[in-house]
Amino acid sequence: MASFDSIRREAANPADNAWKRFTRWLRRRLPMGLYARSLLIVIIPMVLLQSVVAFVFMERHWQLVTQRLSAAVTGDVAAIVDLIATFPADRDISEIVRIARDQLDLSISVEPGGELPPPRPKPFFEILDQILSEEISNQIRRPFWIDTVGNSNLVEIRIKLDDGRMLRVYARRNQAYASNTHIFIVWMVAASLVLLSIAILFLRGQIRPILALTKAAENFGKGQKIDDFAPRGAVEIRRAGLAFIQMRERIERQIEQRTAMLTGVSHDLRTILTRFRLQLALAGNNPDLESLNQDVDDMQNMLEGYLAFARGEAEEDVGQLKLSDLMTRLAAEAELHGKTLTTSIEGEDEVRVRPNAFTRLVANLASNAYRYANRVNIDARHSAKWVTITVDDDGPGIPERSREDVFKPFFRLDEARNLDSSGTGLGLAIARDIARSHGGNVTLGDSPLGGLRATVRVPA
Repeated sequence: MASFDSIRREAANPADNAWKRFTRWLRRRLPMGLYARSLLIVIIPMVLLQSVVAFVFMERHWQLVTQRLSAAVTGDVAAIVDLIATFPADRDISEIVRIARDQLDLSISVEPGGELPPPRPKPFFEILDQILSEEISNQIRRPFWIDTVGNSNLVEIRIKLDDGRMLRVYARRNQAYASNTHIFIVWMVAASLVLLSIAILFLRGQIRPILALTKAAENFGKGQKIDDFAPRGAVEIRRAGLAFIQMRERIERQIEQRTAMLTGVSHDLRTILTRFRLQLALAGNNPDLESLNQDVDDMQNMLEGYLAFARGEAEEDVGQLKLSDLMTRLAAEAELHGKTLTTSIEGEDEVRVRPNAFTRLVANLASNAYRYANRVNIDARHSAKWVTITVDDDGPGIPERSREDVFKPFFRLDEARNLDSSGTGLGLAIARDIARSHGGNVTLGDSPLGGLRATVRVPA
């Protein structure tokens, strides 16, 4: 029933559906960048305005001027026709030729007999041919033939007189035609180019602070230093830049306070653990105290894990890390654990990350795989935009419903991949924290090997 209603609605609103399809098509083809869209906002109205102005000019002004010029030339030709008709046929018309040449700037000749040539094909965009033909028909009212396309500088007019003779008139094109129209077009285009150049320079100046703010936010999200950022540009952009700086300062202050608190707690607990170790050492080699020594070691490891999680390696600078060196280190660790490890690297060997933090990120994922699986495969791909590292194993895996929970600090999975007694429940939490500090993420999925797949994806 629902499908029938939807079909009926679509059939009832074909115009709405067509408009939606058009808007989707238009959105896919419009530029996505703010700079390009701003240019379109400037260019499209200017082009539309100039098109309207040019159309009005061509349709009104240019046509009106051409019509008046053609009417004036046609009036001169009509006067010559009347003069020739007034004079006897055997009379010399040299004076009329002189008057037409000197006073009217027309070159004329009268030929005996003859027929008019067949009409020439009319040019598609030639307004002179149409207007001049109309004026000759209205003023002279005799059979005629005109040529406006033969010689670009002259217009030829042939008129059959009443006595059978042929009058040929040559007039300059600019006498009957507004030939300076291109000057208007040139000035209009030149002014548009100047205005567009100014608009482009202005828009670049307005977009540059937005790009600087974007880059600063991206670098801060990756844990990189952004000491050279300063708010610039329009008032709204400056306010956004100041808000970003204040947000960054609050986050950094919160991280510093958390790290300072954990450092102080760590120092105090280390002092107590040191006293425990001293007392146990003074107690001698008592087998009954081995469990206490193990508990002290576990507490020390847990304390270091908590502190590392709170610190997050945020103070480390960005540098170069060779993926081949990282794979060599992981292979040595796999050999130490007696596990089978296969690695592969695709793309550039060097990546720009925080080396120690990124190494710890991959090492945590690999250690987690070594703990529960016998066979592990690590694949690294370095493309133009991303660094992707995939860790596959043949272990028991993690249920899909728990794959987000295992990233929570101190979370312990009570199923197949339960953390052993030496773990702190922070390994995956630290891994995701480091990945997100680089602007990326860590996700879990099913492995082709039958176990768990951990995928690290950070910007290159």
